[in-house]
Amino acid sequence: MKKTQKSFADLPPIRVRREPPTVNEAVAAAQDLADDVEQQVEIAAGLIGLPVDEVRPHVLAAKKAKPERAPERILTHASPSRAPRTVVVERRTRPTVVIERRSRPLAPPR
Repeated sequence: MKKTQKSFADLPPIRVRREPPTVNEAVAAAQDLADDVEQQVEIAAGLIGLPVDEVRPHVLAAKKAKPERAPERILTHASPSRAPRTVVVERRTRPTVVIERRSRPLAPPR
């Protein structure tokens, strides 16, 4: 006995839940996207859908709690006879390499 195939018209509609981010999630995303506090407030308010005045205290509280980025200098431990050396770490970005694939030209028809 064969099973009958169901068409998409026979299936119920698909329901999609939409959950806006929490205040903490929106503030964390805003901090990663911008350095300026006012820009962070606008980004977080846009993500949550709340007025800017309601989001500003959360962004300011999160700014105090977030530690500053570590400096780019690393001190190494040396023996007591030598002074500690400073190592400077620099981050460089390399240009992306684009490789074009070319095929051989087709042989002319004989």
